[in-house]
Amino acid sequence: MSTPPENRFQGRAPYAPPMAPGRNDRTAVATYGGQVDDAWSTQAIMRMPQPDPEARSRTARTIVIWVIVGLLVLLMGITLLVVGVQLIALQVPAREGLLAVLLSAVPLTWITAVIVWFDRWKPQPIPFIVAAVLWGAAVAVLATFLLSFIADRVVATTVGVPFTADPILAPVVSAPIIEEFTKGLFLVVLVLGFRKYFEGPLDGWMYGTLAGAGFAFTENILYLGRASTEGLAALGMLFVLRGVLSPLIHSAFTAAAGMSIGLAARRGAWWTALIMWIPGLCVGMLLHGMWNGVSTIVSARVPQQGTLGLVVTIGVVVVMSAVLSCAWFTVGLVLRHQEAKHTRTMLTDYAKAGWMTPREVQMLGTWKGRRAGRRWAKKYPGAKKEMARLVRMGAHLAGVRERVVSGIGGDKEKETETYLLEKFTRQRKLLQHRVNTAGAAGHGSGGPGSGGPRSAPPRVPVQAGFTPPDRWSR
Repeated sequence: MSTPPENRFQGRAPYAPPMAPGRNDRTAVATYGGQVDDAWSTQAIMRMPQPDPEARSRTARTIVIWVIVGLLVLLMGITLLVVGVQLIALQVPAREGLLAVLLSAVPLTWITAVIVWFDRWKPQPIPFIVAAVLWGAAVAVLATFLLSFIADRVVATTVGVPFTADPILAPVVSAPIIEEFTKGLFLVVLVLGFRKYFEGPLDGWMYGTLAGAGFAFTENILYLGRASTEGLAALGMLFVLRGVLSPLIHSAFTAAAGMSIGLAARRGAWWTALIMWIPGLCVGMLLHGMWNGVSTIVSARVPQQGTLGLVVTIGVVVVMSAVLSCAWFTVGLVLRHQEAKHTRTMLTDYAKAGWMTPREVQMLGTWKGRRAGRRWAKKYPGAKKEMARLVRMGAHLAGVRERVVSGIGGDKEKETETYLLEKFTRQRKLLQHRVNTAGAAGHGSGGPGSGGPRSAPPRVPVQAGFTPPDRWSR
């Protein structure tokens, strides 16, 4: 006679999951110590909370990153001071200079908003988002000024003619190489110093985009300030060209390097991430050089006066920017879809080991599942917040599982994984308690996920759990 499903763990130790291709015993998930079924009705024996193995290191990392952000803010102030001095040298009035700053902030604001929208699947810490923007707006700009000056002097000493004397060489060769190097350096610092927050190509795409947007912000202040000396009409036209028709140029270039680093960061050692910076950097430099080259040729060949020249110039900018922007946005959508798929793959290991149910993996690893879970939890006072925490824990666990499988962090990461799994179990029990308490008080619907009229379901003992919606994707 076959064993009933609810008793499949009784009388024997819970089974260990089969090893995925390329995995060894070191990456096996510690099996769950109790029963689990598809209805969440016999969840495990609660263990005593274990100390967080990362408590001290997390505190140290938090202090370090906020100190870094503080230094970047200081450098941002210095950068704005340098830019202000340049605008004063160009005799830009203070009102026009302030207007240039405000207009430059427009594309930066909406690009950051788009990145935050993409970041909903597995939100990155706010300090790192701020640091990416500040690096591009301050460090990359100051480093570009310095390296450009050095390169200009070296070339002038060697061949007798500086870079700036050539109208083609400077924008097509010098600028792409130096600017992409200084912007992308942030990605290298992040992946080497804070590997836990750089877990894949989507993270690299987002951080690269933000660094590029920060660089464009400061660069736009200079360009718009110079244009304001020719009148408000010239200022408005340049803002339309740079801030409206082609705001993603720098972001798209640097995002290429971020993606290549992210691919290596997910599966390789630290030095592979450093090596993989090179192909992404080269792609960004090539695209940057092509953009500057076409723009320079159009500016030189097309008459600058008259309607025809204006139409041709705008047309070229719109076409090139549309292609790059569509490619950038499409890549972001694809990477976000792959991130969700990767989350389900990692969480499946926990389902095989008994820590989760297949329906929990479906809920935590799909957009539809998350939305359905939140809608269901919303019917019970206090449960929606606990469900949101459970979703965040699932995303965090997927990242930890990836590092364990890849051998990043060693035994310390395995300890963190076990701690988070037990924390996930406690969070599930807390969610159960919220639902059961609400049910006893007469809140909720006729049944989770039923969509029927509101009524007070009978109280279910906390130890027995509850039944979630039959279809998380509904």
